[in-house]
Amino acid sequence: MRPQHRTGRGTAAVVAALTGAALLAGCGTGGELKSAGRPPAAIGPARLWPELPPASAAPYDYGEGETAHIPGIAVPGGDVRRLDPVAVVQAGLNARPDRSSGTDALPAAAVRQINACRTAPASCPVLKPYYRDLTGDGRDEMILGIRLAARQLSVRVYMPEPSGLTRIMSTSDAVISVELAGRALVMRAPSAITGYEYRTAWSWDDRQRAMLPTQEEILRMAPRADPDRRRTPSARPSALPTADATLSPGTAAPSSAPSPGVTAERR
Repeated sequence: MRPQHRTGRGTAAVVAALTGAALLAGCGTGGELKSAGRPPAAIGPARLWPELPPASAAPYDYGEGETAHIPGIAVPGGDVRRLDPVAVVQAGLNARPDRSSGTDALPAAAVRQINACRTAPASCPVLKPYYRDLTGDGRDEMILGIRLAARQLSVRVYMPEPSGLTRIMSTSDAVISVELAGRALVMRAPSAITGYEYRTAWSWDDRQRAMLPTQEEILRMAPRADPDRRRTPSARPSALPTADATLSPGTAAPSSAPSPGVTAERR
């Protein structure tokens, strides 16, 4: 049987005294709070040229907030995945937007190709659809891309409603890529400044009941990898794409959320 070790009161008192002394000796030798100095004064926004009267109307129509009910399209069970994307685009050619801005109109050549998608599928400009709940109502929206001339892309988003299908976003641009980041649709477009790109995030606005360009930035592009540089093959398999998929025309890859940058308006 192993002997039991008992600590006497005197031994315990000595241990407690030594511990307390060590703690007291440590106070003030390090770890104390130190002042970082006086914080810089906050500088509020200063309005320039306050005598100028404010504008009462936009100088041009960007197409933001424009919606349209798609005629003749029913959404069984509110599931847009059951819809034919070509039929949706064809029906949308006859849709009347809630306000006429002209931004939703497609070039005549693209319209002819869309109408001929059934007989000439190889030249059909309608890309495969993607699905994501962009409005936060628990139901997926349909995201469609239509190839246009000069490497431009028309991006459209359709929302299921009890009354049928509503187009809640329609815009065209010469895009580098289209990405999903959470509930935002991010479009990257080239800039006239070499080495920079525009990045526009479209998000659902419940008050307007439409997708709006809530953030627009001009950012420096990451340097491209040297194609002549040899790469050492890795034995590890590449990571699978996450749920946030990059939507390039006809491809899918991992997504990247919008990076902080200099906010700029582009028209």
